[in-house]
Amino acid sequence: MKFISYILSSIYMLVFGLLLVIFHGLLWLGTTLGGREGLHRVANALQISLMYAHLILGVRYQLRNRFTFDTDKPLIIVSNHQSMNDIPPLIWMFRKHYPKFISKKELGKGIPSISYHLRKSGAALIDRTNQKQAIAEIIRFAKLIAENKYAGIIFPEGTRSRTGIPKPFKTTGLEVLFKYIPNAQIVPVTINNSWKTTKYGKFPLGLGAKITLETHEPILLSDYQKNNYNELIATLEKIVTSKIITA
Repeated sequence: MKFISYILSSIYMLVFGLLLVIFHGLLWLGTTLGGREGLHRVANALQISLMYAHLILGVRYQLRNRFTFDTDKPLIIVSNHQSMNDIPPLIWMFRKHYPKFISKKELGKGIPSISYHLRKSGAALIDRTNQKQAIAEIIRFAKLIAENKYAGIIFPEGTRSRTGIPKPFKTTGLEVLFKYIPNAQIVPVTINNSWKTTKYGKFPLGLGAKITLETHEPILLSDYQKNNYNELIATLEKIVTSKIITA
């Protein structure tokens, strides 16, 4: 299986690279001609294209959402994180809410399409070695989400789980978002099997994974006492991690 993966991974990486290069120009064109809406439409097309490209590896996606989210309120999406392949389905699932990410600053430059979209969409690009910069950037991000009623996506583990086993939630980023988006709907999301696409490392890629994303019942932030969110964060961590399958 690993030998076959070398062959299929090579084909996939070629297709992946071509998509990023092609869509980089399309994202620029969409932004130039259509502003925010143009960028958003092209970005959505990129995400679904990347998801279909995974069929080369036999990877399938299943998005499970039983809930309707109020478009008149901002969303805070709280999810576990297993690989970069979590990103396209999350953007696609919440595309009606203009999803934005909190990401490490290194992703903001040098990667066709991805870096451009992160910068132009208003994502928070944080320096994980500089807490002052990180908090200031998350505050800016939170204000953007609140003012425009966007969806802000955060991975509270802080980094990817390479085995599917969840890491403890870090609280600082969540607390900043809660403070500056007081009317938010919080949507817990559980991702499964994404880690299997990188179980060998960056290359070759894992074959045949069935990646699932499942939303859970939204929580109104206003139902919790301000400046004392320990109970809420513990509840979110329990909801998200209770549905993670580690086998």
